[in-house]
Order: sequence, then C-alpha cells, then structure tokens
Amino acid sequence: MKFLVDENLSPRLVELLLSSGFDAVHVRGCGIAGAPDTVVMARAMAEGRVIISADTDFGALLAQSRAIGPSVILVREIIDLRPPELAAMIISNIDLIEQDLGTGAITAFTGQDIRVRPLPLR
Repeated sequence: MKFLVDENLSPRLVELLLSSGFDAVHVRGCGIAGAPDTVVMARAMAEGRVIISADTDFGALLAQSRAIGPSVILVREIIDLRPPELAAMIISNIDLIEQDLGTGAITAFTGQDIRVRPLPLR
C-alpha cells in the first residue's frame, strides 16, 4: 500500500511506515507542503496513494465532488498520539481496511474503533 502523509502529521510517520515495508511519502518531501488540498488529492490520485491526514477537509472535498478517490485515512481523533503509536495503530489495522481503501473509502480512526465510508460519499 502507498501512502501520502499530509503536512499536519509528522514526517516521522513516513519513516515508521517505510521501515514496516510500506511505500510512504510526506507532502514536504513531494514539494507540495502548503498546497491546497485539491493539489494533495490530485497527487495522491496520480500516484495511487492513500492520504493520511488529520484534516477533515478531504472528506468535504470528496463529498462535494462525489469523487471515487483518493482514499483517506483520517486520524483527527487520535492526533495526539506520538508518531510511533500512530504508525502502530495504522499498521495493526491495515488488514481490516485495505480492501476498502483499495476500492475508495474514507476511514476515520477513533480511540475506540474505525469508521469506514465508501466513496463516492452520498
């Protein structure tokens, strides 16, 4: 699975995902830090990446456009976790959401569960 980590999350998350065998890049490393969310989404779509972010605007943009991608892992409710804990949370649950992410979904991690909404949003 390929990830694009948004600027509201630490680049350390990328290092941890890479060390676990995932293909991950940070928006800073792509030269799109500070770019509008639509640019981040376009980059993720072009490269077949899932966006990892704490920014709920991605869901609003996907709903507004009724797009079928890119998939998003939303970590807003667990943003206070340190990067190793956040990476562990994502990695330990990736098998549960991988198929949904592959077909287009927003997955929202909370402290208690993971909510999955297939794309396009209705």
